[in-house]
Amino acid sequence: MTATAFTRHAGIEVPLICGPMYPCSNPELIAAVSEAGGIGIVQPISLTYVYGYEYREGLRRIRQLTNKPIGFNALVEAGSSLYHERMVKWVDIALEEGVRFFITSLGNPKWVCDRVHAVGGVVYHDVTDKRWALKGLDGGADGLIAVNNRAGGHTGGATPQQLFEDLASLGVPLVSAGGVGQPSEFVEQLTLGYAGVQLGTRFIATPECIASDAYKQAIVNAVESDITLTERLTGVPVSVITTDYVRRLGTKAGPFARWMLRGRRTKRWARTWFALNAVRKMKASLNQGVGEAEYWQAGRSVAGIHAIEPAAQIVAEFAAAAAAAGV
Repeated sequence: MTATAFTRHAGIEVPLICGPMYPCSNPELIAAVSEAGGIGIVQPISLTYVYGYEYREGLRRIRQLTNKPIGFNALVEAGSSLYHERMVKWVDIALEEGVRFFITSLGNPKWVCDRVHAVGGVVYHDVTDKRWALKGLDGGADGLIAVNNRAGGHTGGATPQQLFEDLASLGVPLVSAGGVGQPSEFVEQLTLGYAGVQLGTRFIATPECIASDAYKQAIVNAVESDITLTERLTGVPVSVITTDYVRRLGTKAGPFARWMLRGRRTKRWARTWFALNAVRKMKASLNQGVGEAEYWQAGRSVAGIHAIEPAAQIVAEFAAAAAAAGV
């Protein structure tokens, strides 16, 4: 298939990312996607907190499974000095271990870009609109992950086409994130002009992902109308599968939480509380059964996911469809 600016940046064959997912980014899944020709992204909190690896050893475990490029997700939102110091250490260790493709999220990527560019690496920044894109590029980002309104997890507000039209003039490679569950949708995004596509939900429904069978089957069984946005997980809308638990709890943050999130001094405390609560709930949901699950993150791509399939098969089918379409 045709090389793109993104595949050249990442050093890969297929313009496809297995996006960083808390809690679903286990080493076996990351390695399987990279080995198949795409690129798997390390989510460090999943690697250490969920799967119990000492961080450097976790990276080396992935390296035992594949010698092809992998990436790293750095959440750079301003938070506690302890969190920042930990993320800096994780980025530095990733660079020491040979990682050269980074995705930054939620803040100014400049300090990551400075470190990564110093050793010849590349940084792509998560954005949902042009305002955040410009800030990311000001910080030194080499490309953008364009998160649309069909994404799982923290979703954007624009359609894939609207977002592409809004960002194309910036002159950097764009990767579409959200709503792609089958090969035809992958081809559609590349045809729009995107240099690559990021998948999350599609790769949860694989044997390599260490999520519960109930979670995977819920993705297979879900239709687009089963996806809803809830504020009760992180304080801002997150895309999840509607379950009895979600219906019972509702989807709006409570009045006290809303007040905390609006305050200039209180919003950091509120975000910290939500983050810790989300970590606990999502970790619990990873292994729980249908009747017990709290939150299963998923995007609108569930409409095109009809079976649990190996990660390598998914990458191969997507690559074949793109090659057949000449993109």
